[in-house]
Amino acid sequence: MSDTTDYMVPALNDGEVFRNELVIKKSRFIASVGHTKGVDEAEAFLNKIRREFPDARHNCHAFNAGRGNETAFIGCSDDGEPKGTAGRPMLNVLVHSGVGEITVVVTRYFGGILLGTGGLVRAYQDSVKEVLDKLPLKEPEDISELRFAAGISEIHLVEKLAVRYGAVITSRDFTDTGCNFRITVNVKRAQELKKELELLHGKYS
Repeated sequence: MSDTTDYMVPALNDGEVFRNELVIKKSRFIASVGHTKGVDEAEAFLNKIRREFPDARHNCHAFNAGRGNETAFIGCSDDGEPKGTAGRPMLNVLVHSGVGEITVVVTRYFGGILLGTGGLVRAYQDSVKEVLDKLPLKEPEDISELRFAAGISEIHLVEKLAVRYGAVITSRDFTDTGCNFRITVNVKRAQELKKELELLHGKYS
């Protein structure tokens, strides 16, 4: 790892899924991992896995969609498992892994044998630990973060510019007058994007 970054990201292409499966007391725990930059990509990945396994009883998830050493863009869900037995244990593993821009969905097919709350916690934690042990990693791209407050009439323009410059909107904070964006973009294209944003009537925060 270089001196410029202290975290890693999944070495996966856009749309690529890395997968590992555990069988515990006849229950199948299928861990699917995606490289997700921002909350929107994390949610899109989760929905993709749900569509792939629509018959599963549970598609529990955890994500850290930002830098691996920060917790600004994290989330999780038990998806019907007893409260605190899936999403939070998965997230605890993720935030201590040093890996960022990542979403993990653990799909469970019940095998007929109850695991108990402690058994479920261990199963979901182990699912994430094992898939992370096997996951190929790389250093993150050299990126810049922009914070821009846009008026209501400019929101769609900011979103179009983000797509044009290959940027990722990591968060949207809607207000009465518009939206506060956090945007990450490759440093080589950051200046071009900033010039385009400056033509709008918003402001940097």
